[in-house]
Amino acid sequence: MKYLFFLLWFPYVLHAQNEVPSAERIRQHVNYLASDRMKGRGTGSREQEKAVKYIEKQFKKMGLSPRGTDGYRQPFMAKVRRVVVPDSVRKSANVLGFLNNQAPYTIIIGAHFDHLGMGRQGSSKAPQPEGQIHNGADDNASGVAGLLELARYFTQNSRTEPFNFLFIAFGAEELGLQGSRYFVENPTLALENIHFMLNMDMIGRYNSERGVGIGGYGTSDAWPQVFKDVTGDVKFFTDRAGSGGSDHGSFYAKKIPVLFFHTGGHDDYHTPTDDPEKLNAEAEAGILSLEIKLIENAMELPKLIFTEVK
Repeated sequence: MKYLFFLLWFPYVLHAQNEVPSAERIRQHVNYLASDRMKGRGTGSREQEKAVKYIEKQFKKMGLSPRGTDGYRQPFMAKVRRVVVPDSVRKSANVLGFLNNQAPYTIIIGAHFDHLGMGRQGSSKAPQPEGQIHNGADDNASGVAGLLELARYFTQNSRTEPFNFLFIAFGAEELGLQGSRYFVENPTLALENIHFMLNMDMIGRYNSERGVGIGGYGTSDAWPQVFKDVTGDVKFFTDRAGSGGSDHGSFYAKKIPVLFFHTGGHDDYHTPTDDPEKLNAEAEAGILSLEIKLIENAMELPKLIFTEVK
């Protein structure tokens, strides 16, 4: 009888373990995207294309529907502006996977997948950046890993949520939020039907003294209710601002409520030393579990109303 109970119980345990955010999977995603062979995922590079294919493969494996203009992709042309280069206009793409719950409104979860490549597109903090691989493990392979873990959770939790989900990996963020700006100007679903947008950019260097910062708290009067009594394994603090130097700013400019998760700056920011072994994958899994709680609380409310932060 005990053996029969074990056989019945064990698949449910495996399913639950597979569903929750996993530090091991986070490391696997970051180790691939931020490896030296990916050469920093610079916009327009062959390695950018490899990153796009990797994300497409993950979306397809999870059963997400394509929601780009070319399958999962939304191609666009990006422009290098910070330095003078002969190939200043480069091909890029956003990667979009849709979880259709037949709901009237949609939650957007986003993270940018590009980084600084070999240091020839500007923004590097290194004294001599040209020719050096900028792996961008925290910025922003960590955010893409979070995007994929949340996609896994909401596609495998055996529930039909009251909102749809659109998961977007943005291109050309490092060239000035160009991917997210292209999406909001050329949306593949109606912007007025977005519940809110959640953005992850640099969530892999958790500092327990600081905690994870959550921006956008002032972009809807409903956020205090969503955050009420929420706790987790990681410390967090909120900031009202909805604009700023990452892709949530493009959505805030369109009067869409946002949340922005960020573990803070560090000495490896925009340098060749932002490497995978420096990430805290266990803490990132805790951050994602916190995000899930907040998303689930927000799904108990009607469509959020945007508030301008003054």
